[in-house]
Amino acid sequence: MRALIKLRRALPRPTRRRVVGGAVILVLVAALVTWAVLPERRSWTASDQRVTVLSGPSGTEPVALDTRFYLPKGRDGKVPAVLLAHGFGGTKNSVSADAESLADRGYAVLTWTARGFGASGGQIHLDSPDHEVKDAQRLLDWLAARPEIRTDASGDPRVGVVGGSYGGALALLLAGRDPRVDAIVPLITWNDLGTAFFPQSATGVTDPGVFKKAWAGLFFGNAAPTQSGSSSGSPSGSSSGSSSRSASSPLPTGRPAEGGDPACGRFAASVCAAYLKMATTGTPDAETAALLRRSSPASVLDRIKAPTLLIQGAVDTLFPLSEADANARGIAQTGTTVRVAWFTGGHDGGSGPQTDQDRTKFLTAQWLDHYVKGEGEAPATSFTYSRVAGFSALDRGLVTNGYSDPVYPGLGGTGRTEVTVRGSAQPIANPPNGNPGALSSLPGVGGQVSTFLGRFAGDLPGQHATFDSAPVADAIEVVGAPTVRLRMASPTGTATVFVKLFDVDPKGTATLSGGLVAPVRLTGLPADIASARPVTVTLPAMVRRIDAGHTVRVVVATSDQAFLTPAPPAVYTVAVEPAVSLPTVVGSPIANPQVVWRWVLLGVLGVIVLGLAAVLVLRRRREIPPVAEFADTPLVVRDLRKAYDDGFVAVERVGFRVERGQVVGLLGPNGAGKTTTLRVLMGLTMPTSGDALVFGRPLVPGSPILSRVGALVEGPGFLPHLSGYENLRAYWQATGRPLEDARFEEALEIAGLGDSVHRRTKNYSHGMRQRLAIAQAMLGLPELLVLDEPTDGLDPPQIAEMRRVLRRYATDGRAVLVSSHLLAEVEQTCTHAVVVNKGRIVAAGPVDDIVGESPSVQLSVSDVVAATTVLEGLDVRSVTPDGASDLIVDMNGTPREEVVASLVRAGVGVDRVVPRRRLEDAFLALVGDNSRGSGDR
Repeated sequence: MRALIKLRRALPRPTRRRVVGGAVILVLVAALVTWAVLPERRSWTASDQRVTVLSGPSGTEPVALDTRFYLPKGRDGKVPAVLLAHGFGGTKNSVSADAESLADRGYAVLTWTARGFGASGGQIHLDSPDHEVKDAQRLLDWLAARPEIRTDASGDPRVGVVGGSYGGALALLLAGRDPRVDAIVPLITWNDLGTAFFPQSATGVTDPGVFKKAWAGLFFGNAAPTQSGSSSGSPSGSSSGSSSRSASSPLPTGRPAEGGDPACGRFAASVCAAYLKMATTGTPDAETAALLRRSSPASVLDRIKAPTLLIQGAVDTLFPLSEADANARGIAQTGTTVRVAWFTGGHDGGSGPQTDQDRTKFLTAQWLDHYVKGEGEAPATSFTYSRVAGFSALDRGLVTNGYSDPVYPGLGGTGRTEVTVRGSAQPIANPPNGNPGALSSLPGVGGQVSTFLGRFAGDLPGQHATFDSAPVADAIEVVGAPTVRLRMASPTGTATVFVKLFDVDPKGTATLSGGLVAPVRLTGLPADIASARPVTVTLPAMVRRIDAGHTVRVVVATSDQAFLTPAPPAVYTVAVEPAVSLPTVVGSPIANPQVVWRWVLLGVLGVIVLGLAAVLVLRRRREIPPVAEFADTPLVVRDLRKAYDDGFVAVERVGFRVERGQVVGLLGPNGAGKTTTLRVLMGLTMPTSGDALVFGRPLVPGSPILSRVGALVEGPGFLPHLSGYENLRAYWQATGRPLEDARFEEALEIAGLGDSVHRRTKNYSHGMRQRLAIAQAMLGLPELLVLDEPTDGLDPPQIAEMRRVLRRYATDGRAVLVSSHLLAEVEQTCTHAVVVNKGRIVAAGPVDDIVGESPSVQLSVSDVVAATTVLEGLDVRSVTPDGASDLIVDMNGTPREEVVASLVRAGVGVDRVVPRRRLEDAFLALVGDNSRGSGDR
């Protein structure tokens, strides 16, 4: 410090200010970086103990369970609880990361090692209602007796149950048998073990399905018993999917009890006997079928009253999407709230890419926060799904795009696209004992290596028939279960085949989505293909984009090493009907949740170094004098043009003004140039020509005029180990302005985060980050506010509040520029609009002027049905219901007086007739179908 003081005295005054200021900034950065990289202080405590519970058919059989209890520190009163179950072959350690995350959110979390695994006692009964389910009920009793746990009544803890695979089925079975459960989140789990291990893909066929021998062998085999307490690479399942791991080796059965049967390990005798029968005969007898049914959520779906979030993986040859679909339909029939989410992982795909892990974490936390903790608005029950979108070198893996649809469409999609395949009837040979057999997938890794297997060890010559389509003209977004119709002939009257759908690119590379196969076992077949009747085969549901120019290929094979096939050799004949039906869903894109940058230290240092360099360079430049005529105008954009080296012109001659008191909406289709314009305005990219002036001065990095501007353009970004409030303070302190000028109270009121503002932002949902970022932009109440998609991630009540905030904000001489694709929000929020298309402005001015006169009116009537009948008899273009008592009528030139008179003559009361002015109509008229569809640059 003394050396710094001496240096300060020795330097000229201007240089002295720069050096000392830079040193202060570096000290501040060092403090922030030290905070970010220091080990986290745990916000919870964890204690291990053995808890003995009484279960079994009589409820008197003791079993000791190895448990771990997480309790939040600094809790204010009693807290809600989460019962967190692991997957088959796992232990309480398998879900420790998810337990810690939930504890950070303020939940008491109880994890345990299920009976028969790890250090717990007892035998494995496959989620038996008398054993594993009763064990969980006794753990609910244990939670209810804890003084720290919030209760709804005596003995009734406030609790959610979360689990994946084995733990997911337990969550469903427990909710169906114990009304104390308040909410559940089952992941990658089954509906019916019978159909899961004996799938039958042919519609209307009652014969038993085809035995899934490879997966059954992993679950029930005893080839590799492990030591007690181990945790294999099994699909453990977790609250977020982040701890899920694929099973690439036999699952552990644990050590056999002393003097027990070494063939059964720690399995109960009934479960062991059922497996041996299935593996020997390939079909379940009545006793085995009953055992599998008792361990299936399908048996209790009509009794589940707890709101249910079902998360299922699209890369799962064990429990495919159809299992979650059956659970969703069964629970929804009782009126229970259900939401379905598909992600690009599963037993074969693990927890999926990082973006999907973040999405499932967010959905889980949102569900529990509302239904268990009682915080936040009710989550939407819209259907969400994702598909792989590309590869990210930063995340060192695949990334996904997420989509949503207001209503869960089931496996049939909301639309269908038919593709015609060609090919005549073909003979295919069934090899003796299924050897050699096709290798479509490997349990635990099938979805990850299907392309590799397809090239080197896929369908074998003579054992499969191929039917190809022509290259598709347009991309097809397949979301759901495709269907094909085939005809079979067999000299034995029976046949077992495997139907697959491949996506073949122009180079001939065929990809089997997720390694998914539809097994079909048919009986009563004719010997002649001409006499065969078509059978509809439903393929496993998938999420896949088949790009334009790609070919759809249907393959029918006689063997598959994942399934048990008939031992005798035979030659079948197969034909496929030309039409292949592909389900589609046109989902709305959803933003990827914020992903914490793994190299925070490098990023912070890099940004600071660049920022200091920019400040030093800019201060050496001569200050550009202001343009006097615009000194009091918040924003003036003049002939802005941005062109790239490859010749692409993002914006061309864009010019507009934002005056005090205005809320201006910047509108345009994807690729129109909105984001490029905002980036230029904020100095994030340099224009080719033209400029943007803020209160008469160019907006460039380091300019003092930045203190009068607040912006959210590149998306929210915060230090994950700081709370929301600490992030806001650190941001404001970095500006060098007094804390009292920040107006923190107003900003936090805008954020609406409540006590959550004091939680670390690493645990924030996407919507919470968005709200905090908006509050950060409003710190100090800057005179010009620039926001890019401010309602992204907000729910409807938050959007409505944001509308009010922006309108209030533009008072007292302030101004707002907002880019949004929500036209209804812009119409209700903005005073003015600028419409951009193909990089040029096509309209600008007050919103009312752009909307203009509408050909439609809104009628409020006493009888909607009678009014519709009357209006359809007039010369109007359309009549559309709009609520319980309103109609939207496109007049088609029919005088308004004639419409009202006709309704009155028919005895229909007319309460109100108003023009319907919609910005959406004007917008579509201005841009039509001229969207580039390629996104901004």
